[in-house]
Amino acid sequence: MNQKIIDSSDRAEILIHALPYIKRFYNKTIVVKYGGNAMISEQLKMAVIQDIILMSCVGIRTVLVHGGGPEIDAMLKKTGKESRFVDGLRYTDEETMEIVQMVLCGRINKEIAGLIESNGGRAVGLSGIDGSMLKARLINGRELGLVGEITEVDISILNTVLDSGVIPVVSSVALGTGETEGQALNINADTAAAKIAAALGAEKLVLMTDVQGILRDVQQPDSLIKSATRKELEKYKKEGVLSKGMIPKADCCILALDGGVKKAHIIDGRLPHALLIELFTDEGIGTMITDNA
Repeated sequence: MNQKIIDSSDRAEILIHALPYIKRFYNKTIVVKYGGNAMISEQLKMAVIQDIILMSCVGIRTVLVHGGGPEIDAMLKKTGKESRFVDGLRYTDEETMEIVQMVLCGRINKEIAGLIESNGGRAVGLSGIDGSMLKARLINGRELGLVGEITEVDISILNTVLDSGVIPVVSSVALGTGETEGQALNINADTAAAKIAAALGAEKLVLMTDVQGILRDVQQPDSLIKSATRKELEKYKKEGVLSKGMIPKADCCILALDGGVKKAHIIDGRLPHALLIELFTDEGIGTMITDNA
């Protein structure tokens, strides 16, 4: 049989297999936090862009929230400024905040929106400051500098964009309140994605990471925990199953569930088309977290 016919048949089978998932998620909101190696590797970057465009084209209200830690580190290094972290969060003085805004809200945000547009999608780049989408107060006074925790999410601008069939691309910078009224504050991108997902009543929050998901043993790649409930996550914390880097991501998933998001996923962004595999196949990848007892 002609190889082209076989290939076409295989493609048709894939589309038919995806149909129930497309119907299930049609007109539902899915918030994706994009970061890590998937933002650095050109191949992975293009795969994510294609996935996001496809999700939007089949009627999924898709919001892309991004970080940019490595790019910020690189720019700070160029300016001769040392990156400093306190409890895993970047210490952000005024000079660092200027660089964070320049890199996140400027170069990275517009590059992602441009890639979506140039590959057949429609996107608009936003920061948490636009339309006062994200408001925040300082964490722990000024121990971390201009680093904030979100106190308010205004989804009106997001809904306007989504209702127009356009993909919002959101950088994790918020508008300060209180003593930092009107100032830009640096926000953890995972937390921003969780808060936005909750405010939108999203079907899913998907955190793209540089690991497979939650592993029972970080030395054993085949020990992936494919699904977990909130109670099981608490148990894994006590047992030491959750490593230091995974604890804040698990906490963000719980934060989203607390806000009414139905499911949260921690997936491996190093795998091309990880989003489509998670959403449109029975097997999925990574770890799915639910609120079920």
